[in-house]
Amino acid sequence: METILVHEIAGTAILTLLGCGVVANVLLNKTNGHGSDGIVIFFGWGLAVFAAVYVAYDTGAHINPAVTIALLIGPAKEYADGIPITFATTMAYFFAEFVGAFLGAVACFLAYKKQYDETEDAGAILATFSTGPTVKSHGWNIVTEAIGTFVLIFVIIMFGNTPSGLGPLAVALLVISIGASLGGPTGYAINPARDLGPRIAHAVLPIKNKGSNNWGYALVPVIGPIIGSTLAALAAHIY
Repeated sequence: METILVHEIAGTAILTLLGCGVVANVLLNKTNGHGSDGIVIFFGWGLAVFAAVYVAYDTGAHINPAVTIALLIGPAKEYADGIPITFATTMAYFFAEFVGAFLGAVACFLAYKKQYDETEDAGAILATFSTGPTVKSHGWNIVTEAIGTFVLIFVIIMFGNTPSGLGPLAVALLVISIGASLGGPTGYAINPARDLGPRIAHAVLPIKNKGSNNWGYALVPVIGPIIGSTLAALAAHIY
């Protein structure tokens, strides 16, 4: 259990530090990357996943509750070094993933503290921590997140059935593809911890000029990925 906590906290922290960091670099004032194209964010998040998977490799590199859920109900009941996916280990993964996501977002804030101070746009500040829809429609936003997460989880499961040898690189390229293809409507959280952990960090950190935490939307990037990962695991049973 301790191994799960250490590796998954570290991996998910790296994920959100680098992922939130690339968004901060693009959106905050007075950064070297300010105003960069969205493709920078897609590649930044993909490479954040690439790094995080290596950090958490010994525990299967879930770094995402959607992955943990899929493994609990899907074809594979074990993942990485024979760690059984039981209710107890699932709770440990969840705890580590959310804590790691929170800590990574805090580290991102510390890295960009002066740039946050120079940014007055509260919406841009929140966007460096958590996702939001371009068109607010919670039902359809959930559909978008469910579809994106389905693609993530189903393809990851298929990776396990093919001798590609690409490992973390394959997952990173998949995340870049999802961002470029399906990230437009909601910002492609596709990971409840990645969104909720940093959103809580945004709420508690002393960020100058910050506004609403948009709690009314906060369940969308949790519910959507849960639905998507569940459907992907069930589809993998059939496939």
